[in-house]
Amino acid sequence: MSFSNDQLERYSRHIILKEVGVKGQKKLLNSKVLIIGTGGLGAPAAMFLAAAGVGTIGLVDFDAVELSNLQRQIIHLTKDVGKPKVLSGKETINEMNPDVEVATYKEWVSSANIKDIINHKNYDFIIDGTDNFPAKFLINDACVLTQKPFSHAGIIRFQGQTMTYVPGQGPCYRCVFKNPPPPDAVPTCKQAGVLGVMGGIIGTIQATEAIKYILGIGDLLTAQLLTYDSLKMEFRKIKLPKNNNCQVCGETPTIKTLIDYEQAVCDLKHT
Repeated sequence: MSFSNDQLERYSRHIILKEVGVKGQKKLLNSKVLIIGTGGLGAPAAMFLAAAGVGTIGLVDFDAVELSNLQRQIIHLTKDVGKPKVLSGKETINEMNPDVEVATYKEWVSSANIKDIINHKNYDFIIDGTDNFPAKFLINDACVLTQKPFSHAGIIRFQGQTMTYVPGQGPCYRCVFKNPPPPDAVPTCKQAGVLGVMGGIIGTIQATEAIKYILGIGDLLTAQLLTYDSLKMEFRKIKLPKNNNCQVCGETPTIKTLIDYEQAVCDLKHT
């Protein structure tokens, strides 16, 4: 693969980094990242991955753009209100970087389709941009069972958190949180509110983790939960032990098929 003059100029700031270079940029252009949820987290992650030259980006979201989304979901514009989020996201990415192929999945993720979506393009890395616990546990279990690395994240009010799972390296999401809380036990962003920039801060960290994984550089957030409090302007890293009794990645796993919990598994529009 050789670069065009336009590509050499577009990615010049990457290419001069010794950790990236021509070889690394080619890796990015040949890579595939799936983003589940084109909302507060998925929107900035998608935009920075597209700008970086990730060759294939998959967008999963069933919802249409609403006016209330625009406070934080920066991949969508006012003119996109009413448009499917995956279509709005695809159009923005295509305008930003014509090198990127965008695969769209306008559907809810469920136990019936998530493995097919993950395997459709043989994605290298998965980003969880959802905002409900059933979806997060479903994504975790699907990634563990299919041996796919992924980035978890969550935001609410002025706080955010993120961690990275790589098969064979540290705990999965279920190791840390075990099971979803009862419905309505934890408020959503719609109920509690969220500072708009929280999605940008945490979502771009997720994009950074995807890029580092693809390039094989730096230290990933494996076995660590990174938390951020924007009011205190404070980041913290919390060490996470692997749970050998984890139901899905432990020594004797009991979860071998995917589970749909009782509330909708991919209510993405309030992310």
